[in-house]
Amino acid sequence: MNVYDFDNTIYDGESVLDLFKFYIRKNPKLLKEVPWVAKAAVKYKSGKMTLDEALEKYKDRVEELSKTIEDIEKNVGEFWDKHCVKIKPFYFRQRRDDDVIVSACLDIMIAEVCKRLGIKNYIASETDIENHKLVSFCFRENKVKAFKAKYPDAVIENFYTDSLNDKPLIDLAQNAYLVKGNKITKIK
Repeated sequence: MNVYDFDNTIYDGESVLDLFKFYIRKNPKLLKEVPWVAKAAVKYKSGKMTLDEALEKYKDRVEELSKTIEDIEKNVGEFWDKHCVKIKPFYFRQRRDDDVIVSACLDIMIAEVCKRLGIKNYIASETDIENHKLVSFCFRENKVKAFKAKYPDAVIENFYTDSLNDKPLIDLAQNAYLVKGNKITKIK
């Protein structure tokens, strides 16, 4: 089986940031949120804040913002209507029926794009949409825990990621590949 990270691996970009921009177009009042979102993104990308620190600092704020969004499922569908074109071509060339996506992305986002791509197997950060809560976060070691819980006897033939943050899954795979843009480099 082939296992893929999603953002910056088979999706060209960070889908959650693209979703935020999508919502700004729908609701310009969200522009007032740009400074803290941009600051958090820069701190995270530059290594000055871990993802755990970002979650601790901003989780409540994000959950409160999500309460202002009506019909999230409909909006996610509209988002993917416009953004499925950002799936990288290499993925379509090697797609298999037993592919698994393992992503820190929200389950509502991954479920919809996987349905559109014909991917039956995915693991993502779990949300409680009704109560606007993040239930579990699928990142680093949590990806391996979630993968083993869902596929206890599975063997990862090939794993594709854009980040060494996925080292726990890299270690689990027989072969691993680092994806940077459209360049794929075997690292294991």
